[in-house]
Amino acid sequence: MSSHDDVVVTGLGATTPLGGDVASTWDALLAGRSGVRRLTDDWVQQFPAQLAATLATDPAEQIDRVRARRLDRSQQVAVIAAEEAWTASGAADAGVAPERIAVVFGTGIGGAMTLLGQDDVLEAKGPKRVSPFTIPMLMPNGPAAAVGLAVGARGGVHAPVSACASGAEAIRWGLDLLRLDRADVVLVGGAEAVVHPLPMAGFAAMRAMSTRNDEPERASRPFDKGRDGFVLGEGAAALVLERADSARARGATLHARLAGAGATADGYDLVAPHPEGEGAARAIGAALRDAGLSPADVGHVNAHATSTPVGDTAEASAIRSAVGEHTLVSATKSQTGHLLGAAGALESVFTVLALRDQVVPATANLDDPDDDAAVQALDIVRREPRKATLTAAVNDSFGFGGHNLALVFTTL
Repeated sequence: MSSHDDVVVTGLGATTPLGGDVASTWDALLAGRSGVRRLTDDWVQQFPAQLAATLATDPAEQIDRVRARRLDRSQQVAVIAAEEAWTASGAADAGVAPERIAVVFGTGIGGAMTLLGQDDVLEAKGPKRVSPFTIPMLMPNGPAAAVGLAVGARGGVHAPVSACASGAEAIRWGLDLLRLDRADVVLVGGAEAVVHPLPMAGFAAMRAMSTRNDEPERASRPFDKGRDGFVLGEGAAALVLERADSARARGATLHARLAGAGATADGYDLVAPHPEGEGAARAIGAALRDAGLSPADVGHVNAHATSTPVGDTAEASAIRSAVGEHTLVSATKSQTGHLLGAAGALESVFTVLALRDQVVPATANLDDPDDDAAVQALDIVRREPRKATLTAAVNDSFGFGGHNLALVFTTL
């Protein structure tokens, strides 16, 4: 791809456990604030894990009631994040033909809140009381469809479902659409909202969630010796992608370049990563080759690091193998919790902002790094953010099913 075809990020949006928009989320992250809270619902009292990183701003404050009634919570947060990114990009006023606007928005679970809620209605009150909006609210392509309608996209609306790699998968698809000249502007991202008894019970049964209930803010502790699982989060994040030449021509703000992407599969286990991070390392290597960069160029990695015993050490091995020990590593789920299908999109936003502001966020709660050799070898930023001269950064995202995604962003 020639330089005039470079793909750039022109808009960012988010609603997260740290804030209702990008600015408040980023400020809270750099300030070291946590979005993890102890749940007070009656149902959670019987659960071993009673924590979640719930939204800092209720969607009801950002989307009108009539519109919200027809949208699952995952769709609501998707629209909120997407509209922020779309407005910030200025693409709506750029005269882009709707047929050249595409959307790629991922989710890991989709409209589970609607599915489970309407099942309760069915059992308690019968079929006549089930909402006529049930099907469009529960379908996995619902967030993507809602975003497509919100921005009037007619160039294709796509909904990758790759578990916790879905948001990153969406960004990779967006990059491909622009490189193949199948769109001029692509709105990409991920959304998830499943803080509900059944998903939490399922994860708890796997012993995947932290049970540090008395210290919510300290529960998510990637790479720490005392980590005991992830904290479920909710929210959405979005990015607007365009080719650099057309974005510059219309006077858009260019935040960063999306330089490359890599995707692999472990072929190892349905839920456990390869213990040495073999597939993850291949994804990072593929992304660097796609970007035309070497490992030495990478100044920062935003790690997937969910705070699980096996996952964190596997990823540390992958980063050490594919990038080396020089890069500055952050694990931002220590403050946001794990947003599942939205995680890769949110952490891509963080990666772009790290490049913009030349600062690497700290990894919270990393008091006693794991004895694993790779963890010990990596330069994991902790205690406070670190200023750095950055030209290229990698965002890792991995998901159940053996999905591995790596995205490379660079300064302009």
